[in-house]
Amino acid sequence: MELRDHLEGTRPEQLQGFFEGWPNPPRPETLHRLLAASYRISLAVEDGRVVGIAQAISDGVLTAFIPMLEVHATHRGRGIGSALIRHLLAQLGHLYAVDLSCDYNLVPFYERLDFRRANAMVLRNYARQSGESPTSPS
Repeated sequence: MELRDHLEGTRPEQLQGFFEGWPNPPRPETLHRLLAASYRISLAVEDGRVVGIAQAISDGVLTAFIPMLEVHATHRGRGIGSALIRHLLAQLGHLYAVDLSCDYNLVPFYERLDFRRANAMVLRNYARQSGESPTSPS
C-alpha cells in the first residue's frame, strides 16, 4: 500500500465505494473536488485503487480540522485508517491544534493516535449530505 499526499493521477472513478451507510453520499466527482480543495489530504492506494482517504481543512496558521476518514469496507482492520491519520498528522505538525469530531464508538481509535476527548458541537444539513448544489425551482 502506498500513502499519497496529493491527487495527481487520481481520477474521480477511483474514488468509489466510500461513505458506506450514507443515505445520500457525495458522488466520486464531488469527492474529488472536495479533496482537491482541502488543505492537506492522505490517500491509501493499493494496486492502483484508492482504498482510503483522509482530509484536513485549515487556516494554515494555527488550527486544522479533520472532517473525513474513510476506508473501504473490504480493507478495514488492516491499519489503513491509522496510517492515513498518522500521514495526515505529519503534514499538520506545524500547527497548534488539530481537531476532529467522531462517533462515540470511534473514540478509542483516535485515543490510540494521541487525540484526547473534548466536547464538540455539530450542526448537520442532511439535505446537503451529497455536497451537490440544490436545484433551483423551475
